[in-house]
Amino acid sequence: MKQLIIKGENVINLPNFISLYRLLAFPVILYMALTGNEQWFVILLCASLISDVLDGNLARYLKLQTNFGAALDNLADICTYAMALLGLFVFKWDVIEPHALILYIFLTVFVLSYIVSFARFGKIPGLHLYSAVSAGYVQSIFFFILFVFGFYPWMYYLAVGWGAIAYIEKILVLFKLDDIRIGVKGLYWLCKKDK
Repeated sequence: MKQLIIKGENVINLPNFISLYRLLAFPVILYMALTGNEQWFVILLCASLISDVLDGNLARYLKLQTNFGAALDNLADICTYAMALLGLFVFKWDVIEPHALILYIFLTVFVLSYIVSFARFGKIPGLHLYSAVSAGYVQSIFFFILFVFGFYPWMYYLAVGWGAIAYIEKILVLFKLDDIRIGVKGLYWLCKKDK
């Protein structure tokens, strides 16, 4: 396989291609949402959510973790979850609206984590903390069930609440780190390492 070296890392690998798929699918999913094509929106969104689970796990399993891949994955995550959130507003707002307060809290904490990252380091926070990864899995399951089977309030609160807690942890980790790096598990492990 050919190599493309960026900052000392070979960026041509399977996990990065999977993340790239999600970036390329983003405008198509956006188009499906804006044109009200819920069926294709759901199919493409679910494919992106599944690929989100695959890329990070493959990178860890195949030992292909790179800073480039972490940043690419994070950008693809932003696009994928932005589309999932757009789908909430376009297709499911009637069931979400009575429960919107916790969604607004989550979105505030989410945006704040990026503001903190850019203020401290001038870049996208390519951290993949255990809490954020597990919250992403729960949110993926929630979106799939919401669009395929319907709305379950307990699952909504679990997905959004867990996500808010994960991004609060991410903000605390960003304040504790000297620079963004891959392999940070979470605040507990960071504090334990400092002792």
